[in-house]
Amino acid sequence: MAVKPEIIKRTFSFSLSVLNLCDIVNERPGIGWALSRQLLRAATSIGANVEEAQAGQSRADFINKYAIALKEARETAYWLRLLRDSHKFPTLEDEIRVLLGEAAEITRIIGAIVVNTRKNTKT
Repeated sequence: MAVKPEIIKRTFSFSLSVLNLCDIVNERPGIGWALSRQLLRAATSIGANVEEAQAGQSRADFINKYAIALKEARETAYWLRLLRDSHKFPTLEDEIRVLLGEAAEITRIIGAIVVNTRKNTKT
């Protein structure tokens, strides 16, 4: 049930990038602090669940961890869109755009892993 190490590296790198973004956003009291907490929690959960899945106790556990990572990736994209569309952080719009693109790709990859693993379980 192991996957290519690329998704493990990619989700870790993504978490680091979001961490750096949140460090900047967090400097703004109120809205910045609240959004950065939500974003950081969701983004770092993606990689944590991918990592946990590698030691899944069963195929069902593996699928469950990846399904959680998929939900967290979608939530991360939500918080990034909210940051972008709030226009409260104009100097970060390029970085947010890049992270949104990476979140979309990670979502597609993880979604494919879940679908293919479920399909292979049924055969």
